[in-house]
Amino acid sequence: MGRITEDLIRRNAEHNDCVIFSLEELSLHQQEIERLEHIDKWCRDLKILYLQNNLIGKIENVSKLKKLEYLNLALNNIEKIENLEGCEGLTKLDLTVNFIGELSSVKTLQGNIHLKELFLMGNPCADFDGYRQFVVATLQQLKWLDGKEIERSERIQALQNFPVVEQQIREQEKAYCLKRAKDKEEAQRKLKEEESKGETGRIHTGSDGHRHVDISAPLANSRESPSSEESKDYIQAPEIQERQCKGKELDDREDDLEFWNKPCLYTPESRLETLRHMEKQRRDQERLSEKKKKVKPPRMLVTEDGRALNVNEPKLDFTLKDDEKRNQIVLDLAVYRYMDTSLIDVDVQPTYVRVMVKGKPFQLVLPAEVKPDSSFAKRSQTTGHLVVCMPKVGEVIIGCQRTSKPVKSTPDSSREQTSKSQQMEKLEVDPSKRSIPDVANIVQEKTYMPRRVRPEPKIIPSEEDPGFEDNPEVPPLI
Repeated sequence: MGRITEDLIRRNAEHNDCVIFSLEELSLHQQEIERLEHIDKWCRDLKILYLQNNLIGKIENVSKLKKLEYLNLALNNIEKIENLEGCEGLTKLDLTVNFIGELSSVKTLQGNIHLKELFLMGNPCADFDGYRQFVVATLQQLKWLDGKEIERSERIQALQNFPVVEQQIREQEKAYCLKRAKDKEEAQRKLKEEESKGETGRIHTGSDGHRHVDISAPLANSRESPSSEESKDYIQAPEIQERQCKGKELDDREDDLEFWNKPCLYTPESRLETLRHMEKQRRDQERLSEKKKKVKPPRMLVTEDGRALNVNEPKLDFTLKDDEKRNQIVLDLAVYRYMDTSLIDVDVQPTYVRVMVKGKPFQLVLPAEVKPDSSFAKRSQTTGHLVVCMPKVGEVIIGCQRTSKPVKSTPDSSREQTSKSQQMEKLEVDPSKRSIPDVANIVQEKTYMPRRVRPEPKIIPSEEDPGFEDNPEVPPLI
């Protein structure tokens, strides 16, 4: 049963900053409201009130709304016009498609001198002979009835025929009231039959003639109380639970088809019965969905032997990059851009990384072992992506500096090469494939000694030059 609460009014008063005492317009349509209450105490300044498409059976608790100008009560269960005398500023009243059979109740609107528009189409009284003439003659302040303007000549004619028309209306009202009483008796009889069969739970008829349901009673087709049934389901195997759920779904579908194919009268009781049936369906569907959730096995993230699995339950795009320059692994997860960071939980382990996104796990096995303590995560301010940086375990290897292979050398030059290798960097050349002189040896052989110690080169005259003369006084060439 929908009720008018302070929270409901505040949620529908966003245009007024959720302030209700100064509210001038309120819309509470399609809320399954069965009783009109509290509005005259909380919203005294209301000018427009929308209550169409509910289950309101009586007009009440609106007499203190002095400023109310427009009241919409279309598509409800109202059977009589009443309790609107206090709405002094009322100019428009919409009672389309209700169950008003007492047409004489429009006389209560004679005190609403500002009432200009009235809608009664779709009510049983609108089918009475002389309906329009009776309303036009009774409410002389009206300008429009059911969307049609009332002309002066029409009102004069209605006033002239009013005594005859009033008598006809009273006879038709009496016949309708007798028919309505039979419909109520028939509805109560069916209600008792359903209670005896246990199909609808504890439904009783209130003082207003409407049916009410005790929600704490067993639901239709339950056959057992929810507590006992759920306790049994906990013991049963998941396969048995699933079969039972499917069987109950089939039973509910059959009952639903039977309900909608069953002919019935259009009465306030039939509307309430339809609402109860829809409520029962919603509750049964919620119970079945809860059972299905229990049957569903939990997501496995790590096997019994301790091996982590790759899981992407939130179905997010991602990239995994191995940054060799910084010796780290970078995970870029395309998290939803406008998601709050409090809904994201990151857990880095040596061999895998796990990210919980709104309770759904994303797990990825890493290609190398990382340091969880040195890892960090951050959100991109532009894309909202989650970036997780995870340093790898081991020393940092700098590129372009690798140890050269040892070069085979003679015993005489090995000591000189070791001393020179500490001072200069050699080129990375394979000695076995070298076809040019060793540049390092050439540089090493160029050593300067004192002149007195350096031996003088011996000059051997060439036999090819006949005019060569060796003069010992000439110093040798260096």
